[in-house]
Amino acid sequence: MKKVIHGIILGILLVFPGQIGMAKEAEAAKKQAAKIPKAESFVSQHSGKFNGTMVKYTVSAGDTHLKNDKGEAVANIFSVAYTKDGVKDSASRPLTFFFNGGPGSASLWLHMGVFGPKRVDVPSDAINAGAAPYSVIDNPLSLLDVTDLVFIDPVGTGFSKVIGKGDTKDFWGINEDARSVADFIRRYVSEHKRWNSPKYVGGESYGTTRTAALVKELQEGYNSMALNGVILVSSILDFQTTRFASGNHMPYVIYLPTYAATAWYHGKVDKTGTSLEAFLDEARDFATGEYAAALFKGNRITAEEEGRVLEKLHRFSGLSKKYLKQTRLKINNMRFMKELLRDEGKVVGRLDSRFVGVEEDDAGERFEADPSGYGISAAYTAAVNDYLTRDLKVKREDRYEVLSFKPGRKWNWKTERTRSGSFPALGRYVSKGQRQNKDLRVYVANGYYDMATPFFGTEWSMAQHGMDSNRVTMTYYEAGHMMYLHHPSLDKIAKTVRQFILDGNK
Repeated sequence: MKKVIHGIILGILLVFPGQIGMAKEAEAAKKQAAKIPKAESFVSQHSGKFNGTMVKYTVSAGDTHLKNDKGEAVANIFSVAYTKDGVKDSASRPLTFFFNGGPGSASLWLHMGVFGPKRVDVPSDAINAGAAPYSVIDNPLSLLDVTDLVFIDPVGTGFSKVIGKGDTKDFWGINEDARSVADFIRRYVSEHKRWNSPKYVGGESYGTTRTAALVKELQEGYNSMALNGVILVSSILDFQTTRFASGNHMPYVIYLPTYAATAWYHGKVDKTGTSLEAFLDEARDFATGEYAAALFKGNRITAEEEGRVLEKLHRFSGLSKKYLKQTRLKINNMRFMKELLRDEGKVVGRLDSRFVGVEEDDAGERFEADPSGYGISAAYTAAVNDYLTRDLKVKREDRYEVLSFKPGRKWNWKTERTRSGSFPALGRYVSKGQRQNKDLRVYVANGYYDMATPFFGTEWSMAQHGMDSNRVTMTYYEAGHMMYLHHPSLDKIAKTVRQFILDGNK
C-alpha cells in the first residue's frame, strides 16, 4: 500500500512540476513586490517674482520608478519639478534638467544654491556658516521666468534608491548612470508631453561628466532626443587633467593657474602693476611653456634651466623655492593646500580655496578635512530637509542622502574606449554631439578658486576633440567650485545662464 501511495505522489510531482515551480515563482514575485515602495507625489501651488516677473507655478516632488525590459521595477528616482502655470503652448517653454555630482551627491546644491525658487543664504566671503538657524530665502534669481526646472537625484542620492529587481551595479558607473538618468528624462518628457519643448541639461562637478555622457545617451541613434544646450558648472570631462598619477604630468600643468589664483587671493604673490586676469594669463603661458618643458625633461634639465623654472614657480604659486625644489617641481593639489599657509597655521579649501581652516597640527602633506566642505554642508543639509518637509510637505521616514560616498567607492569608471588604468575622457561626447546637432550649445562656468575641477583643465577640454568654440560660452568667477556661494558670482551665473537659455529661443 505504501508503494502505491508513494507512486501516486511521485506521479503527481512528475506530472505537475511546472505548476509547482510557477507557484514558487509567483510567491517569490509577491514577496518582491511587497518590498517595492509605492511611488508618491507631493504637489503644491506657489508663486514668486523671478527676474522681475511674477510667476505662478506648480511643484511636483516625488518618485518615478524605473523598470527593466520585463517591466519590473529596478530603481526609484526622486525629483523636484517646477512648472509654470497657464502655459498653453509647451513648445514655447524651455525645460531644464539639473543634477549635481559626486558621484553620490544629491541635487540640493544647484537646487538650493542658485537655480531654485528658494535658496540658503550663507556668507559670501568664505566664512564658516556655523550652526542653525540658517536663512532660507526667496530667490529672485531663479530661472523660473524663462524655463521649467526639474532637479534630479540619481540612484543612491536624495531619496533615490535601488528597488525590486535592481542592483547598484546597474546604476553606479559612467554608462550605467547616464542610461538611468536618460531613462528618467525620457519618461518625464513623455508623461508631461514635453517632447517638442526646447530642452537643456545641466550639472555641477561630476554632474558635468554625467551631462557629457547624457549627450551621447540621448542624442545618438534613431530614438534620439536632440538637446538645445548643456550647462556645465565646475566642469570635469577629461580626467587625465586632474588625476595625479605616476607618469601623468598633465595635472601639474593644469593646476598651476589655480594655484596662482589662490596665492593671489591670500596675498602670497606680488600683485604690483597687474590684475588677477593678467596674472593668470602669465601663469597659463608659463604652465604650457617653460614649466611643461621642464617636466618633460625630468632629470635632463640643466641647473640653469631649473633655477629659472623655480623662480617662476615661486612667483606664481607663492611657495618657497626650497620647497618647490624638494618636490622636484611637482606640486599636487593636496600638498599645495597644506603648504601655502602652513606658516600661519592654516590650510586652504579644495572646493573653494578662499576658505581656510585650522587643524590639530601644522605638519603633514594634506588637510584633515576640507574647510570649504564642512563650512557650508550643514547649512545646505538643513535647508533642503526643511524646505522639502515644511514647504513642499514631503513625508518620508528615510534619510535624504546629501552626499554618500558609497556610489563613488563602487563606481565603474570605464566607457567604451577606456581600459583598466586609463582615464575617462568625455569631452569628445560633447564635440560629437555638436557635430550631430547644429543647435547644441555649451555654457561653462569656471571658478578661479576651484581646487577640485581647475578652470585650466576645462579650457583644455574645450580646445580639444574638434569642439566648435563658436557654440561654447565660457564664464569665470572670483569664487570656487560652488561659485554661487559668492554673492556677486551668484548674481552673475544666474544672469548668464538665463541669457544662455533666452539666446537659444531666438
